[in-house]
Amino acid sequence: MIRIGIVGGTGYTGVELLRLLAQHPQAELRAITSRTEAGLPVATLFPNLRGHPRIADLTFSAPDDGALQACDVVFFATPHGVAMAQAPVLLEAGVKVIDLAADFRLKDSAVFAQWYGMAHTEPGLLDEAVYGLPEVNREAIRTARLVGLPGCYPTSVQLGLLPVLEAGLVDCQTLIANCASGVSGAGRKAEVGTLLAEAADNFKAYGVAGHRHAPEITQGLTAIAGRSVQIQFVPHLVPMIRGIHSTLYARVLPTAREVDFQALYEARFAHEPFVDVMPSGSTPETRSVRASNMVRIAVYRPAGTDLLIVLVVEDNLVKGAAGQAVQVMNLLFGLEETAGLTQLPILP
Repeated sequence: MIRIGIVGGTGYTGVELLRLLAQHPQAELRAITSRTEAGLPVATLFPNLRGHPRIADLTFSAPDDGALQACDVVFFATPHGVAMAQAPVLLEAGVKVIDLAADFRLKDSAVFAQWYGMAHTEPGLLDEAVYGLPEVNREAIRTARLVGLPGCYPTSVQLGLLPVLEAGLVDCQTLIANCASGVSGAGRKAEVGTLLAEAADNFKAYGVAGHRHAPEITQGLTAIAGRSVQIQFVPHLVPMIRGIHSTLYARVLPTAREVDFQALYEARFAHEPFVDVMPSGSTPETRSVRASNMVRIAVYRPAGTDLLIVLVVEDNLVKGAAGQAVQVMNLLFGLEETAGLTQLPILP
């Protein structure tokens, strides 16, 4: 069994981690910490977990390095800045670290400081940290000590453009990502913009002048393409709880006009357990992946244009966060990548 600790498990990604790990055949939940909820039974805060034998006796505890150091792996489902403060001690104790926040996503500490408004206190760990997108970095993840999990938007954008950037079939300087997320992407905190009366019956763009996921997306796509990439990323808030829908636009190079892009995508993802390339003409829906670790992709090439349009849907709390974290854990410990992640999506 894998001894697991979770730091900051009171948010939406925290409860998703608990839901998935409670059903994982090799997971042993040893500690879940919270400064504000210390002493509270986990099932009291999250009644959806009541009655599960792995959750019944689990109680939030105050942060305790000793308890966490006795784990095999620790997940950080915390605000930015927490993981980099605690990771060095855990790594020294031989504990693997999976950070669901942004502390170890960006390789440039100056870029991190610019977008997250704080200095990076462990820049020496950035080179070691592996970016936790399994479909790109599977082999590097297997031998990692420290994994920085991708953001929810960057996961959808990178997977959607992965086949064509790897093959060099599109113009890397004119990419567009038009993305929409449910309100749970903002986290489990009180904010005016995510109040029911503010978010319901409404649709709006935000972060148009610049969003903190933009440098992460650019960094990832540049690594995939092996050359400079420019992308216009515009996120939107939609009145639903969970889910991401990304519409991606790329200009096909003249030398690639005869490529069968449907076949290309099907071949690239044929052996990826959590990427479903849908039949030609499909329009994937966010509800088709709700509560699952699945990504669904559809590819369009409008007649008479040089455009490629790629539609991508994912659950921002699962493949966009907690599910991908469990997928990474499986790779770190040599388990089947799908272990604990075979739940079917919920419909309706």
